[in-house]
Amino acid sequence: MANFAKPGGPRFSVDVYQNEYLPEGGREVNAIVTVTARGGGAPAGPGASAAVVLMVDCSGSMDYPPTKMRNARDATAAAIDALRDGVHFGIVDGTHVAREVYPGGGRLAVADPATRAQAKQALRRLRAGGGTAIGTWLRLADRLLAGADVSIRHGILLTDGRNEHESAAELKDALDACAGRFTCDARGVGTDWEVKEVTGIASALLGTADIVADPARLTEDFTRIMESTMGKEVADVALRVWTPVGTRIKFMKQVAPTVEELTDRRTEAGPRAGDYPTGSWGDESRDYHLCVEVPAAGLGQEMLAARVSLVAAQPDREVQNLGAQGLVRAVWTDDMAASTSLNSQVAHYTGQAELAQAIQEGLDLRKAGDMDGATAKLGRAVQLAGVSGNADTAKLLAKVVDVVDAPTGTVRLKAKVAEADEMTLETRSTKTVRVKK
Repeated sequence: MANFAKPGGPRFSVDVYQNEYLPEGGREVNAIVTVTARGGGAPAGPGASAAVVLMVDCSGSMDYPPTKMRNARDATAAAIDALRDGVHFGIVDGTHVAREVYPGGGRLAVADPATRAQAKQALRRLRAGGGTAIGTWLRLADRLLAGADVSIRHGILLTDGRNEHESAAELKDALDACAGRFTCDARGVGTDWEVKEVTGIASALLGTADIVADPARLTEDFTRIMESTMGKEVADVALRVWTPVGTRIKFMKQVAPTVEELTDRRTEAGPRAGDYPTGSWGDESRDYHLCVEVPAAGLGQEMLAARVSLVAAQPDREVQNLGAQGLVRAVWTDDMAASTSLNSQVAHYTGQAELAQAIQEGLDLRKAGDMDGATAKLGRAVQLAGVSGNADTAKLLAKVVDVVDAPTGTVRLKAKVAEADEMTLETRSTKTVRVKK
């Protein structure tokens, strides 16, 4: 384990959990890399280092029921109240176009009692009407955030419908343009939105996604999001992985608190090194699964398979080495007990990743009308949830299937499933439980 304290910020540490022993001819090395940031707190007056843009869906569907728009205004007001003094912020009205609600003029306001009151007054002008083109909301948020001289740039996006007024390609182009420039939490309110759109936004912009089926709970959720955002202190942290000649990284994925594929997001960072983005950090811990293919070697030989370190870099700014690093090793042995033992952390998170995949595939098969395939996949999900102790996911699954026998994964699809229950399971399918260390 190595750690590093950023002046005035959290102390980062890296721990590696693995079984380094391989049989003769073995080539695949798996490791769980735990990154922890602790002890930063929220120092006095750090607000000038952060900027937040709230994107509120104001399409016509937000008027059905009429309380939904009021709930959205109230939730946004509560989020504004949770801003620290000095934080730059703005509000965007999102329909088939994007419009600045506050402060206007292509800029952000600086939070203080007066600007908070002005912003909440401006929220009263929000009215439902028009279509939905989320890419335009994101591009406007990007322009506003880019104008602030801050390190933490974050968006909060709320939608209640499908992105019907722009193509999937246009939304993807917007996400590609915004990726790495700011992070974004996305929320779907009600049950008329598309889960894969909302989770895709959060995934591309390294934020969180969730469903708020009951609009009356928006205030609670928005307050929690803003409090989390205010706790972020280090932006644009990346896992830098160096590997020796002859090795190949098979995959890198976040496995806690959610499953998130990072393999294809690698950017080169010098000879045999690449960076995998993780977004902004506060006081928290996350786990990553690294799989490396190494050259075959003889018994008794050993090698450094990978070195994982942490760096922080913003566009057009110098990369800062955060100091913390961990080593992944490979040792070839003829001790069968040693080489066949599966590290408990690797086993746990392999199961968690399979659980998320089984849920997604099961729900997709159910929608496609393949009930036998859906039953098999969701039964496997029930089995994995039980083995790993993922009680929250098990409860969500039980709203979609009747569990006959959890240990064997024997289930029956429910004849009728509430749309909110199915969407909640799909949205939260990637949430994992951490292994007890």
